[in-house]
Amino acid sequence: MKKVKLIWLLTCALQFAATPLLAQQKHVFALGKHDFLLDGKPFRIISGEMHPARIPHEYWRHRIKMAKAMGCNTIAAYVFWNYHESQPGVFDFKTGNHNIAEFIRICRQEGMWVILRPGPYVCAEWDWGGLPTYLLKIPDIKIRCMDNRYMAAVSRYISHLSKEIKPLLCTNGGPIILTQIENEYGSYGNDKTYLKTLKKLWQQNGISGPYYTADGAVAHMLDAGTVDGAAIGLDPGVNDKDFEAAARQNPNVPSFSSETYPGWLTHWKEHWQRPDTNELKKDIIYLLKSGRSFNFYVIHGGTNFGFNAGANAFSTTQFQPDITSYDYDAPISEQGNATPKYYMLRNLISQYVKYKIPSVPAPVKTIEVPEIKLSPLTSIWKILPKPIASAQPKPMEYYGQNQGFILYRTKLIGNKTGTLTITEPHDFALIFIDGKLVDTINRNGGRWSVKLPKNESKNPRLDILVEGMGHINFAQYMIDRKGITDRVTLNGMTLMNWQTYLLPMSEKMIASLKPAYPEGIQDGVFYKGQFTLTETGDTYVDMSKYTRGMVYVNGHNLGRYWNVGPQQRLYCPAGWLKKGVNVIVVFDSMQNTATTVRGYNQCE
Repeated sequence: MKKVKLIWLLTCALQFAATPLLAQQKHVFALGKHDFLLDGKPFRIISGEMHPARIPHEYWRHRIKMAKAMGCNTIAAYVFWNYHESQPGVFDFKTGNHNIAEFIRICRQEGMWVILRPGPYVCAEWDWGGLPTYLLKIPDIKIRCMDNRYMAAVSRYISHLSKEIKPLLCTNGGPIILTQIENEYGSYGNDKTYLKTLKKLWQQNGISGPYYTADGAVAHMLDAGTVDGAAIGLDPGVNDKDFEAAARQNPNVPSFSSETYPGWLTHWKEHWQRPDTNELKKDIIYLLKSGRSFNFYVIHGGTNFGFNAGANAFSTTQFQPDITSYDYDAPISEQGNATPKYYMLRNLISQYVKYKIPSVPAPVKTIEVPEIKLSPLTSIWKILPKPIASAQPKPMEYYGQNQGFILYRTKLIGNKTGTLTITEPHDFALIFIDGKLVDTINRNGGRWSVKLPKNESKNPRLDILVEGMGHINFAQYMIDRKGITDRVTLNGMTLMNWQTYLLPMSEKMIASLKPAYPEGIQDGVFYKGQFTLTETGDTYVDMSKYTRGMVYVNGHNLGRYWNVGPQQRLYCPAGWLKKGVNVIVVFDSMQNTATTVRGYNQCE
């Protein structure tokens, strides 16, 4: 018995000795004048960014291993504040994809350092740049500045998050070596007091740094966005000129390319963004040859499941919502596969690093699903909740809703036909008269008027069904409420006395649906189908036969689809499927004819 115990102890000791240097040991990561220093020695960061909220929990380890096998020694990760605090003071850092500490621990187990990007604002093509939309309930809220109400929420967030990450700092035996303060602030504002206060809040909560900021490599952005004593991240830094700009801003701290772009984001109605790989190769060769530290934004994008996709706008009438996929043309595809770009970068990195790069993990299993017949289940008009009365329309955030649909209803008195104008429709509105679809209004472009035809009703019922498509996540137009933000007029007359119906399209709401399909309703139909599997695997649900809406598989919201493209297939991970009978529910706001869907083993 003693011999067996001795062998077991020796085996454990050998396994511990074989684990990466960073595991469980305390380290000092510091900023030199030109270099990052790990335990006093120069250390080059080669980082791949991925976001735990966008990756199925069961694939976290696989994606981290994929980054390591491409040659990275570090994982950069955003923390999306609104993903962890959807209601004031109600935090989730423990369940499923919310367990950020578990993700960081897996990085440590796999021998990877971590760059933490906790915001509070992150951009990331994520809904409202990660800020919690409950703040939009405050009519005059100001964000990313010293607004007292905003800062009270920020302080609460930093306090809660710090408790999760403090034990995982490298000085405490964890893998976190750098913490970012805000994000690309020089592209938004110039409140240095705000940045200094954020740094102080992290310090007060035990997150002692070192810190870095990230901004475009131009003088005015660096001047407004940097913090004394923090490393300078460049988004991106790909030539001598970029790094010289950082040195002029602060010659006493190291700089690095904090976002090196191997791909780019895609909006609805665009072609898939697939940047020139030759340009990427040139940038990476420069960074490797010059010994610079850098981070791939992103090495793996993942998916904007549910309603988490953001949007861009660079004028008051522009609106560019992001697609559900966050594939980003990244080296690791949405489904976790190594792309040709991945192998090109792996080969380059291997020529410049001294550590051994491990083998590429096996791909995750995929399946195809034969055609699934869907049938009408019910209509949005059959599930309307109790209405809320208001003199004029109010945006959904004022009612505590942040996504989905909101229905505004009134009777037309006085003017009953002519030019109907919505100020402002955020983001896509369907106009009905007495239950019949008249027209639609898309926020993008500023054409917010439609013609109401003549009708025979004494007081026609006007319904305006508005879909929110993601809060703006970048630049100057981020105060972005959903629904109707001001008023509705008909021939210049302001329409009064509205009934408002909240339709969040939450997974809980979908689970409560009962069969009640009404004949004669033109649009806003829920369809349901079943399919049986003998095995599970990742698949892509093809929605090319439907028009516009969202998909739920076994209660999980896969995200939005829209036939304008480019995305026609929605990623469904194996963990959301099961052997035996599976259920799919589709809501289509503009199609009243049932058809089929099917699952493919690739995105297009």
